[in-house]
Amino acid sequence: MHTDNDIYKEIRPYNDDEVSEAIERLINDQEFINAILNYRFPQLSGVFGWFLTPIIKRFLLKKWSNVKTVDDIQKQVAKYMRGTIDHSCDGVTYSGLDKLDPKKSYLFISNHRDIAMDPAMVNWCLFNNGFETVRIAIGDNLLKKPCATELMRLNKSFIVKRSTKGPREMMKTLGLLSGYISHSLETGNSIWIAQKEGRAKDGNDKTDPAILKMFFMEGRKRKLSFSEFMGQLNIVPVAISYENDPCDIAKAKELYQKATEGSYEKGEFEDIDSIIQGIVGQKRRINVSFGDVIKNGFETPDELAQVIDTQITANYHLYPANYIAAGQEHESATESEKQRFSEKYQDLPEGVISILKQMYASPVHKKS
Repeated sequence: MHTDNDIYKEIRPYNDDEVSEAIERLINDQEFINAILNYRFPQLSGVFGWFLTPIIKRFLLKKWSNVKTVDDIQKQVAKYMRGTIDHSCDGVTYSGLDKLDPKKSYLFISNHRDIAMDPAMVNWCLFNNGFETVRIAIGDNLLKKPCATELMRLNKSFIVKRSTKGPREMMKTLGLLSGYISHSLETGNSIWIAQKEGRAKDGNDKTDPAILKMFFMEGRKRKLSFSEFMGQLNIVPVAISYENDPCDIAKAKELYQKATEGSYEKGEFEDIDSIIQGIVGQKRRINVSFGDVIKNGFETPDELAQVIDTQITANYHLYPANYIAAGQEHESATESEKQRFSEKYQDLPEGVISILKQMYASPVHKKS
């Protein structure tokens, strides 16, 4: 559907009629091809890059020749996901979908532990249960390369512009985002967004009321009360639990450096490395718990944040590592699990170990 006043064009995912051109741009993007070369043929990419480039382009052209719509892309992504899940984890369990209606759209607000896997896991559960996949909120800090933007917008991601400067520009940007989220839900498209900006690196899942205020900008425009407008959004809290976080040591080291040196400077490709590590790294078991639709029980953003947090805390699935880190006895926390957990950190400095344990212990402490 194209109208001349496509006000969301800058931030929205691609429509069906934009898919083919976006794929063509990707295949002709040398940075994208180099990334594939480095990932798949690290030994050959330097010397034989010139030779492999046309081969990879031909392969992609052939592989993607039947991908014409957003739906086709979701099917391709589902295939990749199946492979990722088979290789990087020991099974996925989920609950709560039976309470939701596949014909309705929902605003899924989840805890945030992994950049790419969180929305991917929500989608995986929805896709396999006859629900439409979600539109994914993604910060523009992850879209430094044109090929990253193409890939994300092909995969139903819409852009949250965090880099906007100045209060007026910021309000305009947030207003547009708020309008887009409402527009998506009203046209039958579910949304996934993290409960706060950035991952909960310390394991403390907490909803930022600022995100809820952003949703409400559209409600204020429509002259509705906070509780009335937010009650219409079909908010569903989602708790995602990874038995093992592949980025845990990197997160602990970053937090340790911040605590001891006062700051932490991110490397240029650090976000990309985190994404790749999160996808390919070993996660052991994964649980996704879909909560209840929130219709009432709040008057303010802080109260709504509390309602969301209560569900996420209650639905968070605890694994042996969580009990072990919290020093709590549990039948699942066997000797071999304790051994396995201590092997994780045996070569790390004391300060990093303590943060790592805190990270896994936090969901246990919150429940008690």
